[in-house]
Amino acid sequence: MDSVDELLAIMAKLRCPESGCEWDLGQDFHTIVPHTLEEAYEVADTIERGDFTALKAELGDLLFQVIFYAQLGKEQQLFDFEDIVSGLNRKLKQRHGHIFADEAEPGNWEQRKHQQRQAQGQKQLLDDIPSNLPALSAAHKIQKRVASVGFDWPCISGALDKVNEEVEEVREAINIDPHSDHSAEEIGDLLFATVNVARHLGRDPEQLLRQANRKFTKRFNQVEVHINEQQHSLKDASLAQMEAAWQKVKSQE
Repeated sequence: MDSVDELLAIMAKLRCPESGCEWDLGQDFHTIVPHTLEEAYEVADTIERGDFTALKAELGDLLFQVIFYAQLGKEQQLFDFEDIVSGLNRKLKQRHGHIFADEAEPGNWEQRKHQQRQAQGQKQLLDDIPSNLPALSAAHKIQKRVASVGFDWPCISGALDKVNEEVEEVREAINIDPHSDHSAEEIGDLLFATVNVARHLGRDPEQLLRQANRKFTKRFNQVEVHINEQQHSLKDASLAQMEAAWQKVKSQE
């Protein structure tokens, strides 16, 4: 028995009604989703931190999620692991027509996907974008989708100009009423425009914001160290003291 077959057998045993694991037996497609998202983010975090020693285990945890879904699908006679792999094989060959020319359909991949979505009953271009995607990822996906049909700035300067335009609209709205729904809406537009700049640079906005979060956290932790060394707590320190510590931390990087 190879490793994959053994893994499938382990999963089947965990779900055995007579002798399986109580927790695994209590799960369904919906209850597993939060675990899948958590495992995917743990993989991303491990890679971004450069902890490749831990990456193997994290990828295993993520693979287990796929195996779990495959077992649930098999139990409900919807699909099994072989169906998942076969479908993936077909998709990869279609997506890389320049490599698998004899087995792929001709034409642009995005256009073929749109045709497939229409054949499956999707009437509009953006209909199948998951509503539960993180907002930055959803914005990125929306922008990529509409760009595939030509609705896009010709170059990044247009996207940057749009950010500047949205900044001014945020400023105007806040000057009128900073707590209004209109101000909130304009901030949302600014975030959306910023995602578009990242997309034009070929960057993933979720990843960029995670990196920014880690950088800020690392710096602020050092600010707290500096404040404590001055016999102060963050609660008692003034803004000027914290800003001075912040600038010192930046200068030492």
